[in-house]
Amino acid sequence: MTDPRRRIPRTDHLLAAPSIAAAATRLGERRVRGAVAAAQEAARRGELAPEDVAGAVERELAGASPASLRPVLNATGVVVHTNLGRAPLSAAAVAALVDAAGYTDVELDLGTGARSKRGVAARAALLAACPAAEEALVVNNGAAALVLATTALAAGREVVISRGELIEIGAGFRLPDLIASTGARLREVGTTNRTHARDYAEAIGPETGCVLKVHPSNFRVEGFTADVPLAELRAVCGDVPLVMDLGSGLLAADPALPGEPDAASALAAGADVVTASGDKLLGGPQAGILLGRAELVSRLAKHPLARAVRADKLVLAALEATVGGPEAPVLASLHADPEDLHRRAERLAARVGGTVVPHDGRVGGGGAPGVPLPGWAVRLPESLAAPLRAGDPPVLPRLSDGACLLDLRCVPEEADATVAEAVLACTS
Repeated sequence: MTDPRRRIPRTDHLLAAPSIAAAATRLGERRVRGAVAAAQEAARRGELAPEDVAGAVERELAGASPASLRPVLNATGVVVHTNLGRAPLSAAAVAALVDAAGYTDVELDLGTGARSKRGVAARAALLAACPAAEEALVVNNGAAALVLATTALAAGREVVISRGELIEIGAGFRLPDLIASTGARLREVGTTNRTHARDYAEAIGPETGCVLKVHPSNFRVEGFTADVPLAELRAVCGDVPLVMDLGSGLLAADPALPGEPDAASALAAGADVVTASGDKLLGGPQAGILLGRAELVSRLAKHPLARAVRADKLVLAALEATVGGPEAPVLASLHADPEDLHRRAERLAARVGGTVVPHDGRVGGGGAPGVPLPGWAVRLPESLAAPLRAGDPPVLPRLSDGACLLDLRCVPEEADATVAEAVLACTS
């Protein structure tokens, strides 16, 4: 009897098939050859008929993406979800990314043909959105912005900071470790819960490179507490640079987020340099933003470290489009109308079952800790969470009190039907 394995299609024949050849153009030859080899090996093991090898390869490649990251529908109610890449980009920012993907005039003056400065348009957009700043600089993330500021201002010298602001955020990131890595020395003042202006005044001296004030992320300290407002701290600092790390990236005060510091207010109160993230409340790509006095920001831009942490053309394009363009999805989710969320939740529950329950969303990403975003969710059995995450597309719910909650705050309304279909697929 003839060995059926002899009927397994040859690699060159499979690669020549029109649909498989087209997939190689889209995904790359290495990826396609791997799929071909896997199907052939399955046929050799008897798990696949030789006649089905070509079809198996075509099916494997049909839904394949060039990258492994998968789009996810965020039904948690957490707007800036770090595990999901923080801020989703606006359509304008996505279009800017596509335009910037090829050759661009990122450092070229097309009029003269001479080299120009990188990020001019992004900086101009930031200054237009935050007139309190004299100059702006964009680097690759928020931590890099703070590292650059403390390195340029205080390497080999002291950074004066309140003990109550020596924070740790997600993934074990600790602010003291970050600052120590710059070669600066921490000069801690005050206590965990109470720091006064005199504490700073007694610490500031010839060895002080800068005073750093940090907005606590992901927590609040309440009760017997004391803090020094920026305006008061400005008076204490004298000629010493005052750096404010906002973290969340809010450029101007937002009534929906009472107590959340913003760049415009911080600069007006006397901060010399403000550092923030671009992919949190600003709603843009991952970036570090420095705003402040022209002399200091220019000094930071000229530091050798600035080259190591500079932003690429894709970040600059998406950031410019975010700051100067239409409302970003993050802001739309923050200001979602509770009545509209209730209507959408009722419509979803009517289709898939479940109960509509009150549900407070959250800002996430260290922004506005403890501030609720009133809304609604569809309550379903907890057992649906795992299959929803494994679906195509994945739907990420919130697990609470033994239930699976679907909050549509961060789901585009045009995707509500997709969420419903995902639930029905898990229950059929």
